[in-house]
Amino acid sequence: MLIESRAPSDAELAALVIAQQQELSEADGGLDGVSYLPHDDASYLVVVLHGRAVACGAWQPLEPGVAELKRMYVRPAFRGRGIARQLIVALEEEALADGRPVLRLETGTYLPAAIGLYRSAGYVPIPVFGEYVGNPFSVCFEKSPPARVSRLAGSRTAS
Repeated sequence: MLIESRAPSDAELAALVIAQQQELSEADGGLDGVSYLPHDDASYLVVVLHGRAVACGAWQPLEPGVAELKRMYVRPAFRGRGIARQLIVALEEEALADGRPVLRLETGTYLPAAIGLYRSAGYVPIPVFGEYVGNPFSVCFEKSPPARVSRLAGSRTAS
């Protein structure tokens, strides 16, 4: 398995995102109405397995120290192999290398598998943010670095 960067205009990336949009439209009955527009400031990754692009994801800068994970998708035939987890780690590493340790994301309330994946990867629910405010089908999550604990916290002194 190879995880590689791709340009927003990449044809294989576009095919993955089109498949994602079709699946999302079927899942929400077309209620969401969101369509894909590539973001020039997003960094896209594609997972290639045996020469075939099978998954994609992106991270996009939001504000200093913060990035949003976007476009997470694994083709149905390749799910259950840990590909999404590895892709999340790669996206997190790229965002962190860019000085963005806080990661946020949005997914649909009608996508329990996605919600489970993000929760198991350490993401916690937060209020909807940005363009998702007012969308009744959105649920948002965030992952922040663990708070630094003082060396003295929890220590006891003998008397």
